[in-house]
Parts: sequence; C-alpha cells; structure tokens
Amino acid sequence: MLATVATMAAGTVQAKTPAPVQDKPVNCDSCKEWNAPVKPFNVFGNTWYVGTAGLSAVLVTSPQGHILLDGALPQSAPLIIASIQALGFRIEDVKYILNSHAHWDHAGGIAALQRASGATVVASASGALGLQSGTNGKDDPQYQANPVVHVAKVAKVKVVGEGDAVKVGPLTLTAHMTPGHTPGGTTWTWTSCEGDRCLDVVYADSLNPYASGDFTYTGKGKTRDISASFEASIAKVSALPCDIIIPVHPGTTDVLGKAARRNGADNPLIDAGACRAYAAEAGGLLAKRLAKERGETLPAEAKGAAHAH
Repeated sequence: MLATVATMAAGTVQAKTPAPVQDKPVNCDSCKEWNAPVKPFNVFGNTWYVGTAGLSAVLVTSPQGHILLDGALPQSAPLIIASIQALGFRIEDVKYILNSHAHWDHAGGIAALQRASGATVVASASGALGLQSGTNGKDDPQYQANPVVHVAKVAKVKVVGEGDAVKVGPLTLTAHMTPGHTPGGTTWTWTSCEGDRCLDVVYADSLNPYASGDFTYTGKGKTRDISASFEASIAKVSALPCDIIIPVHPGTTDVLGKAARRNGADNPLIDAGACRAYAAEAGGLLAKRLAKERGETLPAEAKGAAHAH
C-alpha cells in the first residue's frame, strides 16, 4: 500500500497549504472518538480514505483535479487537509466537495474545506438547505435534537438530483437520492481502476432509522408517512453495482479494520455483497422501528437498535 501511495502521489507534492481558520467545534458525547486521527490510505485505484476514525471523508483523484466527499465535524477540517497533504495531494486541487447529508457530523467541516479549496459544494436540494442554514431542517428526523447544533453556513451549493453526475477530467461521480435518515440523503457511486481492473465504489449514506423527540417515520396522521420512501432507499442501495462500500460512518462496515488486514492480493475491502449486507442490516432496524410505531409485533429478524447519527 505504501508503494502505491508513493507511486500515485509522486510529482504532486506542492508547497504546504496554510492552515485553515477552524470554525467553532461541535461538542458531543462521541465527537472526540469520532474525530480521532487515522493515517490516510489508498482504498483502490484513485480512491483514498482521508477521514477520521469515526467519520468518513473520501478523496477521488485525477490529474485534472479531485473530488472530496464529506467534511465530518468542523474540527475535522484540519485533519482532512493534513491527510490530503500526507498523500501528496493539495486541498487547492479539490474541485468539488460532495455531501451525503447535512448533519453536523458529516457536513460541519465543509465550510472550512470549501474556503481552503475554493471548490464547488454539491448536495441534494434538501441537503443544500441544511448546508446553507447550518442546522437541521424542520422535516429532518433529528430536527428536535436538544440542544440544537449550528455549524458554519455554506453560502453557495450546487443542487443535484437522482442520477446527476459530477465530472472532473476522467472522474464521474453519480448521485443517488436515498432519503430516510435525512430528507436529502445522497449516496454516491463511481468507478476506480488499477490497470485493467475496475471496481464499483459506493459511498453509502446513512440508512439508520434514528430520530429525535416524537418524530415518527409513519407520521401517525400528524406528518407525512415516509416509511415507504425509506424502504425504497434501502432497496436502492442494496441493488447498486458495488465492489467496495464506504459508509459515512466507517465502523458500520469495519472499513479501517479491513484496510489494516489487507495482505498482498487479499483485500477485505473488496466485497461484492457488502452493499446488500449494509442494506439488510438497515432494513432490519427500520422494520423494528416501524413495527413499534404501528404497535405491531416486532419482526424476529429485526435485531439491534438504531443509534444517533
């Protein structure tokens, strides 16, 4: 892996990027653990992990410029920039920053990363509203979180819809609308190659049916029933062409552990069944949640409990 990093990064090392002005950090029970630094690494081909221990951020590179997915917490931005530099790339060469969903643990660092790079920020229509306001919208399942968390606002956001592509040079990343965890949830896909071998990579948004306060996915006659659209999002992720999955919380599929266990030709990150397994677990959690909301007997296969974020 180190040889791959050295080869792909050769010739791209530039003068050190000035440290960005960090936005006000978010303090939460899990923030310190989530924001623990990890050494960046090559996932496959031109796909690189530049996130933290508990919050994914992914860099997809090309000679014409790069695309960054997500920004983690506000206090994660300097770590992400340092990881990009450690791989031999420059934050200034990032042309687009794509967002999965606008919660502060995945979007909090985007404003600082945008200022450092000058990149165009891209999100779904609902996600764009969250990024521009710096907090959850009223239709978000976690809107009633207490206390309400505000992060730096992103002034301009390019809006994408289902199937829209973001392109830089040879890079093409495609948006898939996967609402449920948030109204604007977006899963992103692309292809990365090593020589003649090309693999489908999925940056999977959260499918976790966690909500705050008295929010219900079934609506219970008070709000819109979004259970069917959430189930459709889970089915969509399950059906995606998927050789490698990187979820927004890497621990969900043990991304870091799998990367550490790579040995020669054996790469546990490559798993054609990973998206189906990810979706199946989420489907079980959602079924359990919906059964409880409807007062029905819990499905036997629906194990575990949804957790925050």
